[in-house]
Amino acid sequence: MKNIIQEDQDTAQQTERISSSTLPRRSFLQFAGASAVGVALMAAGCSKDKDYVGPTDPIVPGEDKVNLGSGDTGLLNFAYALEQLEAAFYTKVVESPWSGINTTEKEYLIDIQLHEIAHRELLRNVLGDGKIGNLAFDFSKVNFADRASVLEAAKEMEDIGVAAYNGVAPLLKSKDFLTVAAKIVSVEARHAAYIRETIKPNDFTAGVVGSNGQEQPLKPADVLSRVKKYITTEINASNLPTA
Repeated sequence: MKNIIQEDQDTAQQTERISSSTLPRRSFLQFAGASAVGVALMAAGCSKDKDYVGPTDPIVPGEDKVNLGSGDTGLLNFAYALEQLEAAFYTKVVESPWSGINTTEKEYLIDIQLHEIAHRELLRNVLGDGKIGNLAFDFSKVNFADRASVLEAAKEMEDIGVAAYNGVAPLLKSKDFLTVAAKIVSVEARHAAYIRETIKPNDFTAGVVGSNGQEQPLKPADVLSRVKKYITTEINASNLPTA
């Protein structure tokens, strides 16, 4: 069994490989399970590139209880839980699009779905044996046949996700993990802006950007409280760092 120091060194080396990846997005999606290319998609942001076939299936949920753990591992598990949620949600959206959805909306939602799956798989690989199990979800409060209901739920999740990463960033001790989180949140912010503009033009920052021009952060406990209506798995976050 590896000691803690060796595990930390291995994780840092793995994350460095992830952060320095330069593979194009289409190559990334052909190797979605390989952590060494995970950040390539994030670096590409939400640019359009349809010449690929990406993963479409969410992981199978089922855990009744999970403990996020402590330290940087706990914080990444917190992020991993959110990415599981978003990947499952957008997969449901793509599988059951609302009546009258136009081609542009569907293509962008597929892009977002693939991004969220990529984020989930990246964090799953970075966490390795320290990752939490698969979560269970309840989307019964979302009417997937109704455009407004889907987009409002998407806006809520994206806004919460961006605020969650902003809240986690000051708590992370590892520079490599912080780099991974920063690359993810930059894409999440693009998602949030697109969803908001789709709902109401020129509304991409309303209510989420303060007078200082910065996005407002949320603490993990506040985030989990807000997404509890979608996640049926009981999540223990009591050991997460707070400062």
